[in-house]
Amino acid sequence: MKVVLQNLTKIYPSRNRKINDEVVAVDNFNFEIPDGKLIGLLGPSGCGKSTALNLISGLEKPTSGKIFFGDTDVTDIQPEHRGIGLVFQNYALYPHMTVRENIVFPLENLRGKAKLTREEMNEKAENAAKLVQIETLMDRRPGELSGGQQQRVAIARALVKTPQVLLLDEPLSNLDARLRLQTREEIRRIQRETGVTTIFVTHDQEEAMSISDLIVVMKAGVVQQIGKPQQVYDSPVNLFVAKFLGTPPINVFDGEVKGGRLFAGGDDILPVPGISDRRVWVGIRPEGFIPDPEGPLRCKLNGIEVMGRDTSVVSSHPAMTGISVRAIVSSDSRLDGGAETVRFSLKPHKVLLFDYETEKRTAEEEGR
Repeated sequence: MKVVLQNLTKIYPSRNRKINDEVVAVDNFNFEIPDGKLIGLLGPSGCGKSTALNLISGLEKPTSGKIFFGDTDVTDIQPEHRGIGLVFQNYALYPHMTVRENIVFPLENLRGKAKLTREEMNEKAENAAKLVQIETLMDRRPGELSGGQQQRVAIARALVKTPQVLLLDEPLSNLDARLRLQTREEIRRIQRETGVTTIFVTHDQEEAMSISDLIVVMKAGVVQQIGKPQQVYDSPVNLFVAKFLGTPPINVFDGEVKGGRLFAGGDDILPVPGISDRRVWVGIRPEGFIPDPEGPLRCKLNGIEVMGRDTSVVSSHPAMTGISVRAIVSSDSRLDGGAETVRFSLKPHKVLLFDYETEKRTAEEEGR
């Protein structure tokens, strides 16, 4: 089931009659979510991603705009009639019910032609439990389950009605790091097996990039960029998107283009033919550094962190804007941890330039 958002806007009115401090939570959101795809809604806290999900689910009414499921306008249809499955951050399981009873519960509310017999409900519950691999836990109660198991119960309950659209609102936030990794892999597997159109809200960019077919990056209610995860990572449209995606984050320098050369501080770091002279923000991905005794970028070495297959080189530079410059290099690199300085050459495709005033990607640089 494709989902189409047309000029979707949500404005929360001001609570103070004397001061107009209304909040535009979602601002003119236009997007067509393809049938059977997993979409990651991504952004920092307060960016409007959960509000957008609530609008799609029907829990919130838009101030303006339309929502279509396929060719059906569902903007004014109640949540229970939209054919959605919704999984919350806090699981929202009934503690006095068993796993089986929690999964079956949505089926008990079906009426008319959709009404099922007890045997049919149990069969659907068993199938949903097998899909999320909790079929051996059906007689336990939520308090007897781990966080990951509870989340699987919540997903099974959302899937048991065979929804047209599955909505996940930060479903992994309450899990530890290892369990988050396992559960996100399970969500991707389940989505592929069922083929249900899925919208996944998260503030964790690694989560979104690892399992999404497309990601939507939001800031202050406004969509910044939509695209395939790797495409957005490699070609961010502005400095916000570039800084939000990536772990460790992109390194940003105050730079300048002069005579077809890129400068950071006093270092002539890269040829940039075709780019006009201007002041720019220079973004260098951590994997874009190559240790080189003769390299043009000269940094003060602060430390070397060996992380198994990779080595993190922490340094500083007069033109940097963050706390430190962090380069990720191969553990085979021979680096002197006692040296005062470290020099780098740069991978040109990992160096991104942004207009100093607008912070948008420079038009010439996008085409090179």
